[in-house]
Amino acid sequence: MTTVRELDCACPQHCVWLYCVLQQWAGTTCSTRKQLSHTLPTQLRSRPVNTQGPARSPHTGGHPSDKALKSFPVRHLEDSRAVVRMGSNSSVHFCGIPKGKGPHAVGCTDLMSDHTIQGSFLRLFYPCVDSEEYADAVWIPRKEYYSGLADTLKLNRTLIDYIFSHYFGSVKCPAKLNAPFKPGERYPLLIFSHGLGAFRTLYSAVCIGLASQGFIVAAVEHRDESASATFYLRERSSTDACEEECDPLEEVWIYTKAPKPGSDEFPLRFEQVQKRADECIRALDLVLDINAGKPVTNALPSNFDWLLLKDSIDLQRVAAMGHSFGAATAIKALGRDSRFRCGVALDSWMFSLRDEIFTTIHQPVLFVNSEKFQWVENVMLMKKMDSTSVERKMITIKGSVHQSFPDFTFLTGYLIGKIFKLKGEIDPYVGMDIIINVTLAFLQRHLGLHKDFNQWDHLIDGEGEFVIPGTNLDLPPAQTENSK
Repeated sequence: MTTVRELDCACPQHCVWLYCVLQQWAGTTCSTRKQLSHTLPTQLRSRPVNTQGPARSPHTGGHPSDKALKSFPVRHLEDSRAVVRMGSNSSVHFCGIPKGKGPHAVGCTDLMSDHTIQGSFLRLFYPCVDSEEYADAVWIPRKEYYSGLADTLKLNRTLIDYIFSHYFGSVKCPAKLNAPFKPGERYPLLIFSHGLGAFRTLYSAVCIGLASQGFIVAAVEHRDESASATFYLRERSSTDACEEECDPLEEVWIYTKAPKPGSDEFPLRFEQVQKRADECIRALDLVLDINAGKPVTNALPSNFDWLLLKDSIDLQRVAAMGHSFGAATAIKALGRDSRFRCGVALDSWMFSLRDEIFTTIHQPVLFVNSEKFQWVENVMLMKKMDSTSVERKMITIKGSVHQSFPDFTFLTGYLIGKIFKLKGEIDPYVGMDIIINVTLAFLQRHLGLHKDFNQWDHLIDGEGEFVIPGTNLDLPPAQTENSK
């Protein structure tokens, strides 16, 4: 049975390395212990060491690879500790999540349309009025997401909470939170679906890059137990202990559901992809209602003026997009709703899709694959969608890995990024430019846009220094035809 090879969200596996460093505590020199100890919270400094290593994932065969850990000498502790430092308390800073390269400033806002689990939860990226009055959005907005990532990695919540708070707590994404929407034209709309173990903010680079070019992007946060963490609100029970003026609603957090060891994974993933597609369609309905001027009920505190979006979306220019499990979700949504005019599948994990889905999709689809993640059986499922009546394209980005698509690839140093496959051989900023540019070219072609995005048409055909047409894998002879 084929299962997912890596966690879709590109969880920061260098944190696993730090965890393993702590587990090697007893074998380090006294000076090295002193160097490391000042970065740890008091409650962890005297904790006994578990010499068995981190819990192994049923999908990945372990986080991180045993070979990488065994070959990584303790003498690199000091350099690597500096490499992963991020945020206002750090001595080392990286360029971070890239700004959009289009003509528009980018804003973002969060919307929970219904406080119950049946509602839509998304982050909207959009062209905004350029103003210094609005601060950049916090990249990971709540500490509960740290707990979800810890659970996904099967690591101690306290440890991961400390590491994330210290190294990533002040990381911002270059989008102005709740900045006023920029009216004046009708923008195309993208519904974006995140990968397994991710959530709505972890693909900010892709979403911001597209929004800067004049798209409205609704990044859905899925509540099917495939996100590392998400939440909804419910009414408090009358028996709950509560102070006089407490909120009548309370948060309910949902964490990732993994298949039971040794069980068939397909039923869970098949059920999840149905729910995910439903959520994408509900998000589309919600945004189009906003475009029609219907009132918005947001369960989250926000001063964003939704009325500015009225009549600002081009109803004939709507597309679906996603990464890995989210790419399969986008494909599923195409087959369920013809309002999606085309789809872009980033390094798609096709496991959850049954064969019948391939006969129900009539829209153009672009597959953008990494060089290191894909395998023959998975690409063959993509090839089942080949068509002579509608364009189906596939390209592979040279030197890329599965984690070249989410944001963590920009927030880790070279050494740790390479060890834990958060970075490929390609510069992550060059790779992101290719992802965005080929997407823009494909969307212009199939949404009928009148822009200059056709300057990147050659990427759709796999022409360029860092791209190849089709796949880098050797497919069976019957599958090599029409590989482009």
